[in-house]
Amino acid sequence: MMLFVTGVALWGAAAGLFLPRAAYRLSVEQGRPWRSACPAGHPMSGPVAGWLGRAVCPQCLSSTGTRSRGPAPASDPGKQRRNGPKASAGAGVGPRSSSYAPAGGVVLASTLTCLALGAGVGARPELFVWLLLAPFTVLLCLVDWSVHRLPDLLTLPLAVGTLAALGVAALAGETSGSWPRALVGGLALASAYFLLFLINPRFVAFGDVKFALVLGQALGWYGWSVLFAGTIAAFLGAAAHGLALIALRRADRTTMIPFGPFMAGGALASMVWAGLGPSAGL
Repeated sequence: MMLFVTGVALWGAAAGLFLPRAAYRLSVEQGRPWRSACPAGHPMSGPVAGWLGRAVCPQCLSSTGTRSRGPAPASDPGKQRRNGPKASAGAGVGPRSSSYAPAGGVVLASTLTCLALGAGVGARPELFVWLLLAPFTVLLCLVDWSVHRLPDLLTLPLAVGTLAALGVAALAGETSGSWPRALVGGLALASAYFLLFLINPRFVAFGDVKFALVLGQALGWYGWSVLFAGTIAAFLGAAAHGLALIALRRADRTTMIPFGPFMAGGALASMVWAGLGPSAGL
């Protein structure tokens, strides 16, 4: 058991180390290219065209010994707001700065997410799918929280990859879910979000629709009650957050908030609950 927990925690922490740089590069307004330079203007370098590597710019560290917090270059205007439904956020809720996300907090979030999944699911074949999905989900939450955007670069490949990986897990046997139900669950949840998008695009953005395709597969794997619970938890969490902001006078009823983190949080809570056994297969 100790070896299992240690392995899951180490995976979450190791994956989390690479997320701040990717989140920084992806946190740009709609229609703008991904960032290719650090906040001080040094070009990003490293494996996979600079997408993998430490969050802190090596050139900044070598020249000053500390992380640079200089202004973003003119070609990387990270503080501009996105034109679109979620760009109308009020004070304290809108897109964040162009600096890196705190590495320690990101590693902690990734580690705790993986540990929660390990505790709920256990050593079942689908756990490997969730552990692969978890860092990308944390990355999506970071980007959405920063600029109110869920990039197609992540959501669409994740939808295909999750379905394929769950198919492999189903063939391995000894799982607690259903691959056909995961497929239908993804389509059903994405369809529901698409309907909400058509009704009120200021409330649900199209990126949320594509993210719902991924989360619907994960929730549908365990059952319809799990899919329903995860969806309701997302809306309740977002509503509680919005009410808290209003109470603190940091927002009003028209303020938009990033919905992706609440979608992911609701899905995580529901999947852990399902993995513990009381609702799987319903």
